[in-house]
Amino acid sequence: MAAIDGAERALWQRGATGDGGAFGLIFDLHGDRVFRHAYRILRDVQDAEDASAVAFLELWRRRRDVRLVDGSPLPWLLATTTNTCRNLDRGRRRYRSMLDSLPHAVPAPSAEDIALDGQVVDSDLAAALAMLSRPDAELFALVALEGYTAADAAVAIGVSPGAARTRMHRIRARLQERLGHRTLAGYLAKEAAT
Repeated sequence: MAAIDGAERALWQRGATGDGGAFGLIFDLHGDRVFRHAYRILRDVQDAEDASAVAFLELWRRRRDVRLVDGSPLPWLLATTTNTCRNLDRGRRRYRSMLDSLPHAVPAPSAEDIALDGQVVDSDLAAALAMLSRPDAELFALVALEGYTAADAAVAIGVSPGAARTRMHRIRARLQERLGHRTLAGYLAKEAAT
């Protein structure tokens, strides 16, 4: 044990003078133990990682003032980790308390709620559209669901109006096969009305 203490003391002396490589070896030597100590206190992996990082940052920042115990900075690190965990926990409690003290408004509707505005999304149609290529799904949505003309939709997706009409014919046939005639007719009624 004395040989390990002596080696660690020598490593620490190099780290305390600003040798980053030696400090990295000290981190490698004690990083897992410091993390486990922080995790035992905080019971959260991310918070324990944060506390460990802060403890090692403090070790580097205050390296000239660190008191070694048996040639090791580990006890100092563990005490600093405990204090860091307390600070993190205290800050978290203050933040929660502040949030709880704020007045709570009625939740605003989401953008999706506003966009749908009472419309029912048909899961069968969504599944059928997912089977189409992206340009075909976009074309169908623009023409049949949003009411654009095939010519206007063609400009939006970057095809000629003739190609858009041909694609719409093929899309209708594929969707009719998948959804059935009566179901598809409801969506295409919108298209015909525009």
